[in-house]
Parts: sequence; structure tokens; C-alpha cells
Amino acid sequence: MTKLELVFVPMPAMGHITPMVELAKRLVRRDERISITILLFKLPMFDISSYIKTLDADPYFLNKRIEFLQLPEQEKPNGQAPSAAPPDFQQILIQSRPVIKQYVEEHAIGSGTRLAGFVVDLFCSSVMAVADELSIPSYILFASGSSLLSLLLHFQHLRDNQGIDITQWEDQDAEFHIPVFRNPVPYKLLPGRLVGKDGGSLMDQAKRYRDAKGIIINTFEELESQAIGTLSEDPKVPKLYPVGPIVNVDAQIKEGNEAQKDDIIRWLDRQPPASVVFLCFGSMGSFLQDQVIQMAKGLEQSGQRFLWSLRQPPSLAKGGKPEPPRDYGDLESVLPEGFLERMANSKIIGWAPQVAILSHPAVGGFVSHCGWNSTLESLWFGVPVATWPLYAEQQINAFQLVKEQGIAVEIRMDFMWDQLKGKSNVLVEANVIEKGVRELMNKENGVRSKAKKVSEAGRKATEEGGSSYTSLGRFIEDVFKNNEKS
Repeated sequence: MTKLELVFVPMPAMGHITPMVELAKRLVRRDERISITILLFKLPMFDISSYIKTLDADPYFLNKRIEFLQLPEQEKPNGQAPSAAPPDFQQILIQSRPVIKQYVEEHAIGSGTRLAGFVVDLFCSSVMAVADELSIPSYILFASGSSLLSLLLHFQHLRDNQGIDITQWEDQDAEFHIPVFRNPVPYKLLPGRLVGKDGGSLMDQAKRYRDAKGIIINTFEELESQAIGTLSEDPKVPKLYPVGPIVNVDAQIKEGNEAQKDDIIRWLDRQPPASVVFLCFGSMGSFLQDQVIQMAKGLEQSGQRFLWSLRQPPSLAKGGKPEPPRDYGDLESVLPEGFLERMANSKIIGWAPQVAILSHPAVGGFVSHCGWNSTLESLWFGVPVATWPLYAEQQINAFQLVKEQGIAVEIRMDFMWDQLKGKSNVLVEANVIEKGVRELMNKENGVRSKAKKVSEAGRKATEEGGSSYTSLGRFIEDVFKNNEKS
């Protein structure tokens, strides 16, 4: 029996490594001939150690079907002083390519196992050069939706084939017609990394996607049929494998302790079904006090029960390192006077076990930053979303959910949080928040029923015979076929 080894190259941030690990589990569970090595970069700006520890007892890691391979920490390039800002992740990747090749050759190929290819994160496409040196195929894991993939490829095409550079665009009120979107996309909702000084780098990534053997996407046909269909018909786009939703619905990262989680779940157990608004903004989500006060006023005016994950912004990043938010020591110091007493039927927490909360029947709505993993988790459990994006591609995700899919309500789509400067572009007023929360919890608005239908479709997609199950099978078949040709 031919055994094949795949090498996974994730960006070591939570929103990227978790879908890659979950994909690895699906692959080894599906086909006993496959084993996987996941390369880990040791970087000061990312700490995923708590997540890695949760996998110690996972059967696929215990039986060595999936293994982590820790790469040595790279010195800062060009003699950069230790006290200087951390190097760009892309610099680290390029600098690490010789080490990756060496480690893969020495460690990733077991006895009787053939190296069959690299699966690289959407931000790690420069590592495809190592696969080329080893004469093996590369595949992209695009851990966001296919609509975002189409947007990136569209602007990369405009830059390289028509001389239109979106990073130099000056009309802030412009709208763009992008093939897979039914509605014009406002310039102000484009990912900051695309229109900012790093936009060229992001489009360079997209250009390399076209050289991959295939692109695995964390989405499913029933959610993004138009985008998947349009991309699949483009001869300049590699073969697509929509295999989502890839969500980890079984495990929780133990950032907090079990006592915290149990306290939250016991509180939810006492609430009526679908009565609680859950507010959570991801592992890096936080707000300044003036915005917190408006949020508190809006929630109080809405009259809804809520479970609010409220975290304190870090001090301004030291040496260019984005630090994670932390729990407040004194909530009364940041909230309106008397708010906690008046809102005794609700609960404010710090760290949140998001999956456990979203899966609870008491939760009736989710005010979310619209990160793609959180979006898929909410859809998996059929919980409708109110959009409040912060950074990265979240504004486009919000636009897709509200304007394209009609499965979310809007609080704001254009809110942007600058992690390095520690400030936002707008202040969302209490009346806007109140209106969005009321609409979210309105059982007659149609969004709730649409979210339930998408939930059912997403679950069926991953079951045997479903669209994503079939697509994952095609990927496995193609890995073996491509291995025969290489």
C-alpha cells in the first residue's frame, strides 16, 4: 500500500492554524494511507502554545498520523538589532526556506512513505518555492471564503494585466464591480492590507496562487455557489476544493479555566431559549472606553439579555508586536455608573469559550467581528449574526453576509480597528447598536430562518455524499494521481 506524506505550512496565528489542523484530521480520518507533518514557526508575535497543548491527547497526534515539527527560530535578517521591531512574517518565510527544505528532507518522510506535496497557508505561498525544488506539488489552503479569494485574484489581475493598482486608488467613495458579487463593493470595505502599503505583497501572494496545483477553500457550495462556480470556470485559476465548513466544534482552547467555562454555561442554562445576545470579537478584539460606554448604553436600551465578552485593549504594541487583549480587573471603572446593577439579568465576561456558547440553546444572536472562523461557527449552529468587523478581511465578510447572502443584520460594516495605533475610524453610537441588536433578536425578520437553513446545508455538506465530503475525496484522489506523475 502506497503511503503518502503531506507537509502543512500554516501561519502560526489562531485563525490560520486551527482550520489547518482540522483539515489534517479530516484527511487522515478519511484515508489511512495519508500522514501529515505540520511545520511550526517560533515567532514572538504569535503564541499558540496553549492551543498546541490541547492536542496532546488527540488520537491522531498520539498515533503519529499527524505530527508537529518545530522549526528553529530564525535570527533577524540584515543584522537587525534584538530590540528592533520584529521582522515581517514574509521575511521570516523567505529566510526559513533552506531550513524548511532541510527539515522536510530529514524529518518529514518516514520509512516507506513518499512526500506527496505541500499544503500552504494563504499567507505562506512563498514556501511553494521549496516544493518546486523538491519537485512536488503545492496546494493552497485558503482559510477564508471563495468570495474573498475571487476579490484578491480580481485585483491581482487588474494590477498585472491592466495596470490598475488598487493600492494607489484615491477615490474613497468608489465602488467596484467584482464578478462574483451581485452588488458593487465599496472601496472602504476592502481589506486594509490590500489597499495599504502591504497591498502589493498581498497581490503577490494571489499571483502565486495561480501556480498551485489546487486551492482548498474553507467554504461549501451551498453557501457560495456563485463564487465557486465563477472561479471554477476560469482557466487561469487552479482546481478548487471547497471542503468546509472546517470548524472545531468538539474542543475548546483552555485559555481560561474550566471554572470560568462552567460558570458561563450554568448561567446560560438558567436563560430561556434563544433569549441571549452573545457579543464576542475574537482573540484580538477590544474597544476603547468611549466605545464601550456606547455599547453598554445600546445594550441597555435594547432591552435584551446579553452575554458580553468585554476585554481590555493592550497597551500600544511594543516594538511593533500586536499584543492580545486581557480581561478587565475592574469592570465598573469602564462601564456607565450603575450599569452592572441595572443589567443584573445579563452577564459580562472576559475570555469566552465561543463554540460552547454558540452551541447553547439559550443563545439567540451573535454580535460578531465576522472573522471567517467565527462566521462558520455561527452558521454551523444556526445563530444569526449582527456584523461589527474590526480588521483584516472582516469588512468584506460582513458585506457578504448582509448584502450578498441576507443571513446577517448590520450594526456597522465599515468599522475598522488599527491594532498598532490602538484606535478605530468611527465611534458607533448607542442608538445604532440598539437598533442592530433589536433587529438581530426579531424573530420575524427572516434572518433567523435563513441562518437555520444555511446551518442544515453546511452540516449536510460535510456528511457522506455531501458537496464538501465529495470535494475532499476528489482532493485525496488528485494527491495520489499527482504523486504518480511527479
